[in-house]
Amino acid sequence: MTEAKIKVYGAPWCPDCSRSKQFLGDQRVHYEWINVDNDPEALEYVQQVNNGKQIIPTIVFEDGSILVEPTNAELAAKLGIKPRATRQFYDVVIVGSGPAGLTSAIYCAREGLDTLVIERSAVGGQAGVTGRIDNYPGFPQGVGGAELANQLRDHAVRFGVEILSAQAVAGVMAQGDYRLVTTETGDEYCSNAIILASGSHYRRLYVPGEDDLIGAGIHFCATCDGPFYKGEEVVVVGGGNSGIEEGIFLTKFATKVTVLEFSDRLRASRLLQETAANNPKIEIRLQHAVEEFKGDRKLTGIVVKDIKSGEVMEMHPAGVFVFIGLQPNTDFVKDAVELDAQGFIETSATLETNMPGVFATGDVRTGSTKQIASAVGEGATAALMVRHYLENSTGGRGYKGD
Repeated sequence: MTEAKIKVYGAPWCPDCSRSKQFLGDQRVHYEWINVDNDPEALEYVQQVNNGKQIIPTIVFEDGSILVEPTNAELAAKLGIKPRATRQFYDVVIVGSGPAGLTSAIYCAREGLDTLVIERSAVGGQAGVTGRIDNYPGFPQGVGGAELANQLRDHAVRFGVEILSAQAVAGVMAQGDYRLVTTETGDEYCSNAIILASGSHYRRLYVPGEDDLIGAGIHFCATCDGPFYKGEEVVVVGGGNSGIEEGIFLTKFATKVTVLEFSDRLRASRLLQETAANNPKIEIRLQHAVEEFKGDRKLTGIVVKDIKSGEVMEMHPAGVFVFIGLQPNTDFVKDAVELDAQGFIETSATLETNMPGVFATGDVRTGSTKQIASAVGEGATAALMVRHYLENSTGGRGYKGD
């Protein structure tokens, strides 16, 4: 048993806090949980140690050191834990545990393939930190993102999938008939095939002031940070599905949500547009762009340009949430497989990359729809394509199927 005197400052609604608590619990590490929602002094302390930013979880260790929003790998390193999978060889290694990756894992395991899933952060990917999902088939009343992620994980584990959730993949390469995955800690896992399902993350605006104020008024996750803005006004940048969906979610806390969209029309689905239009707390401003964020250690204002008239104005929301598209998580394979101009992975009709035996699925792939239902379908397809590959190539030596 690993012993440690640790204080975890967080809130019940924070998915990263839940993940960190889960990791510490899995490792049998003792910690003190401090809910900043119920403790103003604790919230003030979090802001103090984060230069005015409200970032949770903030984890304080016995030696006085602090980790802020740590990944599982960072927590493991701090605690002297080096998580490893149980074996070094698997039939299939899957990188990423969002809906696409976990669905691939379920289907691979059902085919009798020894399957390892490697996840750098929390199981569930982007879906896991989405407040509510209303367009996933079979859930007519909607389903919480965390709930859906947990069900997918439990389903995969039920079929014997091994999930390594504290490691980031550093590289992928071919080694003769086999494929090799290397983690950032230097561990190597050999397999007959690899499925890349590493997903994507939200793009940034890259305007003056943004770098300094992320976490101090600028956010990229409404579920994670929306509750900080109870009774206040916020701005959402982006009028696509994510922007409108998260804007609607933010009305649970904020008194007003102003959505700024660069183009002359919203890009969200008609249903989301109608829902937003009927919400008295939401105001839509088309052809408006953020040009600058202002503030010293805390957001105090944003400079906004009316693209049509050229007028420049200043707004003073308590917080800004940015949803302007997705950036693929492909840095670890940029020298291994072919990427498009935006960094997404190019695949054939069978979801195979230009490296035989390496497949890609979900948001990380060129041409994906960035929808959960599509990611699940692609995940199943990728697993079936892996089975076909193993049955018809030297890379599948020893595979006999069911």
